[in-house]
Amino acid sequence: MKKIIIPVDFSQHSEYALETAADLAKLHNAELIVMHMLELSESIYTTSSSQKSEETAFMLMVANKKFESFLDQPYLEGIDVTPVIKHHKVLKEVSKAAKEVDADLIVIGSRGHSEHDGIFTGSNTEKVVRYSETPVLVVKSKPDTVDFENVVLATDFTEESIPAVRNALETLQKLSKKVTLLHINLPNLGFLSTDEIDEKIETFLELSRLKQTEINIARIADHSVEDGVLSYAIKQKANAVAMITHGRKGLSHFFGGSLSEDIVNHSKLPVITFKL
Repeated sequence: MKKIIIPVDFSQHSEYALETAADLAKLHNAELIVMHMLELSESIYTTSSSQKSEETAFMLMVANKKFESFLDQPYLEGIDVTPVIKHHKVLKEVSKAAKEVDADLIVIGSRGHSEHDGIFTGSNTEKVVRYSETPVLVVKSKPDTVDFENVVLATDFTEESIPAVRNALETLQKLSKKVTLLHINLPNLGFLSTDEIDEKIETFLELSRLKQTEINIARIADHSVEDGVLSYAIKQKANAVAMITHGRKGLSHFFGGSLSEDIVNHSKLPVITFKL
């Protein structure tokens, strides 16, 4: 892990993300790219070029001053930190910037859904996750540790998910000592018998060339994917939850077509997402 991007709006949740990323940078000798979006108002695009330049220059000056104090943190000492200011909306630009610099991870703070606008509302965090081809670590608070002992990765063990699962395992094995692939058996149309689940997992392992002796696999039944993942994570004292995303369709937990983004918003644990 060489480069980590942290989108910030200088809020408390930005600080959670920055300190989390700093701990990761120390473990992996990585560079931090701290990115702020000016989020220029729509009205500025209808003004004259001189007015536009003046407003942009003023906002840049304010942002640079905020960066000076925001990055003056003892936990950043000895870390290579590059501040970046973009003029665009945060959503797609984060993914684009991560791709341009070949970042290994995006770390973003989130306060869940809120009636107030801003980068770190749940809906905007979901959109960063949705567009990003780079893995995203979402934090609601400063984790106790980033040397994750135990991460739960939810999957449906389908052939379609194999590339994403392999990619996720490659990253997670750098961050965690133990990764558990978790299948949640849902009622109604998504229900599978024990024999059916075992057969599905066996086929998945064969096609993905993964050995069951080398990874942890768990199966549970619950009323929803969210309930199953969070309940299992709590019981197993997991440090983080990992999910596979489905691009513009949002977070896909597969499992009979169940789609949900609730885990990113409701989990108190850090959530790491990977694009299918």
